[in-house]
Amino acid sequence: MTQATQNPVDIINARVTGYKDLQMLLVDQEGIIEQILPMDTVGKDICASAIDVAGDWISLGGVDLQINGALGLAFPDLTAENAHVLQKITQFLWDVGVDGFLPTLVTTSVEKIQRSLAVIADIIPCQQAGAKILGVHLEGPCLNYHKCGAHPAEYLLPLTIDEVKRVLGDYAHVVKVITLAPELDPTGEVIPYLRSLGITVSLGHSQATSAQAQLAFELGATMVTHAFNAMPPLHHREPGLLGAAITHSDVMCGFIADGEHVSPTMLQILLRASYEEKGLFLVSDALSPLGLPDGVYPWDSREIEVKNGTARLADGTLSGTTLPLLVGVQNLVKWGICDVETAILLATDAPRQAIGLSGIAKSQPANLLRWHWDEARKELTWQRLLS
Repeated sequence: MTQATQNPVDIINARVTGYKDLQMLLVDQEGIIEQILPMDTVGKDICASAIDVAGDWISLGGVDLQINGALGLAFPDLTAENAHVLQKITQFLWDVGVDGFLPTLVTTSVEKIQRSLAVIADIIPCQQAGAKILGVHLEGPCLNYHKCGAHPAEYLLPLTIDEVKRVLGDYAHVVKVITLAPELDPTGEVIPYLRSLGITVSLGHSQATSAQAQLAFELGATMVTHAFNAMPPLHHREPGLLGAAITHSDVMCGFIADGEHVSPTMLQILLRASYEEKGLFLVSDALSPLGLPDGVYPWDSREIEVKNGTARLADGTLSGTTLPLLVGVQNLVKWGICDVETAILLATDAPRQAIGLSGIAKSQPANLLRWHWDEARKELTWQRLLS
């Protein structure tokens, strides 16, 4: 994933996400951030070849913790025969500003889950250029039938340690995040078991009450999957899963900013209530037609129709988007929901924080994005800076 440079590079007059005032970044010949220094502490002897970004924002690339496929390949359909497409997907995601991602396996048969996990387990140790696979997100199959949404109900499983072991098989080390409905486990044993394996537990596709969600957080769950979607709405007498998450300082909620999954007004409420990037992170929830034009595409044994980047089943059920992650950043700014820095952080630093990775800092690969806000056009654009 690291894009090494030919020579050391100085980047000056940069607004670095998470840092105050203008900064100077020193990048060594291996493409590693050597220093991040305030411009007012830097002497006048700046290298003539320095890149002056003139107050533009600099960030790491995005991290997508919920993406179901791209370029026509759904990750649950991975096989040894089509594994080469995954390398094309990693390059495509790099080109749309993503540094790392969790291939997300939605509810399907245990056999298909195991097959996809086996392919990804073989690919992770020998990844080449492109966005890095950081592990797998299992979205199911232990979900609540009444909130399964587009997940095929015939493959839903009970939430027990034995069923979880059957799903994980020999590939627990590959799985980074699991989405589950905590109310399906009255014993309270599954979440601590998953945490003992180093797997982050996310609550979603659930009917959990606020009390049930709070218990799940006490047991070790630290995330919520696509806030507002496939869960009870916020209610003034029963705040539910989402209300419990918003008010819990150690829980982060993923959310989709395509304008279809959640109203921009509700997103504004969510961001204000959740202390923005401290409690939230952007996901794409993109489906396999990501990178392809609108149209009708196969989706497990069914079909989805994609119009203007939104995918629905034949009965109208919302199933996902085909918009890249960073479109969500641009939407948040365009809708006036948050400032530029906050929007960028929600797709770059915040998802890293959710899975225990650090934001932009010394000694990291300089996989940098340059963001420019055009005040006249009210438009936010980005580009890869050193690649």
